[in-house]
Amino acid sequence: MQKKAVALKYECGDNAPKVVALGKGEIAEKILSLASEKGVPILSKPVLVDKLIELELQQEVPPELYEVVAEVLAFIYKLSKKEGSI
Repeated sequence: MQKKAVALKYECGDNAPKVVALGKGEIAEKILSLASEKGVPILSKPVLVDKLIELELQQEVPPELYEVVAEVLAFIYKLSKKEGSI
């Protein structure tokens, strides 16, 4: 099974998180490696990645995925709070 990765970014004022990186195979490995090097939280949600991988770069997450993306953002918030970076 080929590895897949999608990176999202949300900035204050955005309507929804945007896809800032996506790829399969070697590109996915590079995305994950860079995220790890930079201390970016990584969460494995294969069903979500399968849906997000179909989006274009800089495309906002569509409304039908808001609920599951909100779960991801909540996870990151809790992780950041635990590490004291918020």
